[in-house]
Formats: sequence, structure tokens, C-alpha cells
Amino acid sequence: MNELTKRIGGFFLDIIQTIVLALSLFVVCYLFLFQVHVVKGSSMFPNFHDGDLILTDKISYRFNLPQRFDVVVLKAPSSEPCSEQNCEYIKRIIGLPNDRIRLLNNQIFVDESIIAEPFLSSDIVTMGSSALHEGETKTLESEEYLVMGDNRTYSRDGREFGPIKRNAIIGKAWWRVWPVSDFGLVKHYSLQTAL
Repeated sequence: MNELTKRIGGFFLDIIQTIVLALSLFVVCYLFLFQVHVVKGSSMFPNFHDGDLILTDKISYRFNLPQRFDVVVLKAPSSEPCSEQNCEYIKRIIGLPNDRIRLLNNQIFVDESIIAEPFLSSDIVTMGSSALHEGETKTLESEEYLVMGDNRTYSRDGREFGPIKRNAIIGKAWWRVWPVSDFGLVKHYSLQTAL
């Protein structure tokens, strides 16, 4: 009976150690490496849909700078209405630090050159708003990024709340987990592929 008690105790101790190790690894990954996010709303349609589940890479930007057209998850600016369930946005980086950005006739100019946006639907209209007016040139400061949704008509983005600081970026959308039909790496574009 004493031997059986030792075996049962050892078995439960192994289980507890395994659970503690697994939880520790999960916490480290969640805090420093990856985080799960759910897409809310239609601001990134048709590239992302309401309810899509994505893994956000939180470590890349510790070693590399965010790039134009990266899809990022960011903390909602303090000026934005934010419920506890929706304090993070998913958007695409359009403007980089020190860029001169201008919207004119449904075109985005960066440093006086029109940028092509192959990820947008052909019927998308990009209009100015309260923070980025039509025809006005806005120069981003160092550490500032301008983000926009892919569904420009239905997106609250940098055109309304202005540029964001780099420390507002949580990470880069990396892997789509749900729906299963879209399971895989999130496609990112570069300026070279856009031209």
C-alpha cells in the first residue's frame, strides 16, 4: 500500500510539473513572442473578415523596423472610443517616419510619388478626413506611422485619429488561424511589389 501511494503521488507530481511548465511557456510566449487577436469589424475587408483569428508576432519589431504595407495590430489611440473588448485595431502601415503624405483624387502620395496598393479592391475610395485632409500634405515625425484600413470607406484610421507612435504597435499580423479555409501566413506586401 505504501508503494502504491508513492506511485500515485509521483504520478500527480509529474502532472502538476507538466502543467506548470506548459503554463509558464504559454505565458512567456503570450507576453513576449505571439498573441492571439480576433478581427472585429470590416475595416480590413476583403483581406480580413470579422471574426478572423490571427496570431500576432510581437518580437519582429524588436529587431526590425515596421515596413510600409505591413499589417499590424495596434493599441487604439486614446482619442478613440474604446470598449474593453475592442481596444486594439488591425490596420495596414501606409506612412513611415519622416514621410510626406498627401491624399489627392483617390491617390496616396508619399514624398510626391503615387504609391500603388495592390491589396485594395478596385472600387475602394480613399478620402481625407479630420486628421488628413484631401490635398493637404502631412509630414510624419520620427517614430510616427500612418495606418489605414483596407476597407477605406468603413475604417476609422489615421485619416481620422492621425499618426501613431511606434510604441503603439503591438506586433505584426503573422498567421491566420481561423477560418480554416484561410489558414496560413498573412500576406505582406512591399513597395517593390506594389510598383
